[in-house]
Amino acid sequence: MNKKIIIFTTVGVVVGAIAGYVYYHYVGCVSGTCAITSKPLNSTLYGSLMGGLLFNMFVTNSKKN
Repeated sequence: MNKKIIIFTTVGVVVGAIAGYVYYHYVGCVSGTCAITSKPLNSTLYGSLMGGLLFNMFVTNSKKN
């Protein structure tokens, strides 16, 4: 693994976790029946997963022969 890939993915996980918690705090789920946004832990974990995947898409992998 490349150091660049690890850094981009880690930054994506952190940004996604913050975005997931912010989404829970401001939008959330009033009734409590929503699977992802009913608890802050669920939305933070989901956000971190999506952020890691999103940021990992933008890393280019250069192969040296």
